[in-house]
Amino acid sequence: MKLIGVSLGPGDPGLITRRAWEALTSGARWLYPVKRSGGDSYALDIARRAGLSVPEDAVPLVFPMTRQAEVLERAWQRAARQVISLAQESPEFVFLVEGDASTFATFGHLARTLEALAPGWEIETLPGVPSFVAAAAAAGVPLAEEDDRVAVIPAAYGIGVIEHLLDEFDTVVLLKVKPLLDEILALLARRGLLEQTFFCEKVGAPEQRLVRDVATLRGEAVNYLSLMIVRQQGLPRGELRRGCRKKPLEVPS
Repeated sequence: MKLIGVSLGPGDPGLITRRAWEALTSGARWLYPVKRSGGDSYALDIARRAGLSVPEDAVPLVFPMTRQAEVLERAWQRAARQVISLAQESPEFVFLVEGDASTFATFGHLARTLEALAPGWEIETLPGVPSFVAAAAAAGVPLAEEDDRVAVIPAAYGIGVIEHLLDEFDTVVLLKVKPLLDEILALLARRGLLEQTFFCEKVGAPEQRLVRDVATLRGEAVNYLSLMIVRQQGLPRGELRRGCRKKPLEVPS
């Protein structure tokens, strides 16, 4: 039995890789995530917009939007057991993933739970384009140059963690900023970083929105699929960071 995590990119169907396309058209049974029973699937929408026909036997797996560990664990267990049951009908499955399957994605949890419940399954992950990489490209802003340091976190880690990372990293990527948007804007204003920040919502989708004047977002209810990238200029660079540019020591023969 085999489960393949197929990364579809953050929204633009053109970012689906050839390898992912091959997996989706291989005859393997489709699995796709939904937030609730009968709900929509953004990953499935990306595949549809790519011109792919959704197989009649495609199966939704429910992963609720919550941070409650017990609720999430039950959802992963339920989904994994559902896949095991379906294996009586199909030997190979593809699980559709928005963005990249290795980056803050549900696929890792599903794969680990499946392996724990049914050892011997073959698990494969097909890499894709994460949302923050696509957003930086859309904005024409480099994520990192030379020996820059980059941090990528969900904004839900909190303002204290974000402020600490701003002290330590040249580029700070904040994913899913909706719940803390105004607090983040207040922090950036206090540190004089509003002009060094941009916001992107549903990158790659027809509804994509890129905002460079992030102060205008105060009080706004943004989409769940939104992020901010703070690209700081002029941070001090220590000797350790510059060390990669030094010539290697010559070892006498």
